[in-house]
Amino acid sequence: MRGTVAVLVGAGALALTGCAAASEDDVRVVVTAFEDPGGTPEERCELLAPATRAALESEAASACADAITDVPLPGGAVTAVEVWGGDAQVRIGRDVVFLTETGSGWRVTAAACEPRGELPYDCELEGP
Repeated sequence: MRGTVAVLVGAGALALTGCAAASEDDVRVVVTAFEDPGGTPEERCELLAPATRAALESEAASACADAITDVPLPGGAVTAVEVWGGDAQVRIGRDVVFLTETGSGWRVTAAACEPRGELPYDCELEGP
């Protein structure tokens, strides 16, 4: 499942300093768990946003736990975290991961993403 993700960050999307630090920590924890090589497919699926999970299962015509094993998740060290409003972007190892804040906490909306200059990111996994 390969697609594109466009990210717009404007001046109006800046978070308050205290909230941003807490959000950044929460986002970092979710992405680190999602990309953890020791994590199970079921654990990774629980960290997906509902629409992303549904898109993955639909595209693969199989359960999330089976389909997620085909997504390259290299793991590594988190090198950058950006949070704006209810959205976030994390650079971890060679990967870029996008998240959204839900009623259940931060969830992954796109992963295995590569930048393409001025074009939207090219992602192996993403929701609608």
